[in-house]
Amino acid sequence: MRETSLGNTRALVNAALLAAVYAALTYVTKPISFGAVQFRVSEALCILPVFTVAAVPGLFVGCFLANFLSGAAALDVIFGSLATLLGAYGTYRLRDKGYFAALPPILCNALIIPFVLRYGYGIEGFLPFFVLTVGVGEIIAVGILGNMLRLALLRYGSKLFPEGSIG
Repeated sequence: MRETSLGNTRALVNAALLAAVYAALTYVTKPISFGAVQFRVSEALCILPVFTVAAVPGLFVGCFLANFLSGAAALDVIFGSLATLLGAYGTYRLRDKGYFAALPPILCNALIIPFVLRYGYGIEGFLPFFVLTVGVGEIIAVGILGNMLRLALLRYGSKLFPEGSIG
């Protein structure tokens, strides 16, 4: 019983720390983290469900806090956070698929956020253009930076996330 309790506490702490880091990174890089052309450095963390399931709620809460505290539109707070939750869960499900684990956050954000930009912020423009701009930002953040983080953590991940599977 004690081991389970410790595991639950560790997972809760990991989720909370990840939420704080995601929110802080987004807030510090606020000028480039929002808008039709956006690049969220914090999205690189969306690869972390490869190492621990605690990253899934942590990323969701972090995104929610970042959007809320940054004064984002209500639709962004809700649907932007849900896009991160879906992407993180997808990454967790593909945790053993190497580079492909980065695809769910890229696709979720590229397909959901353009509608947030149009209807939440009233940004005029061609929806496929927003898919492209958000998608490119996600490819750089998650596909490149996130996978670089994943490769770096493969070496040390079992020490940082002992309860997760490493892949």
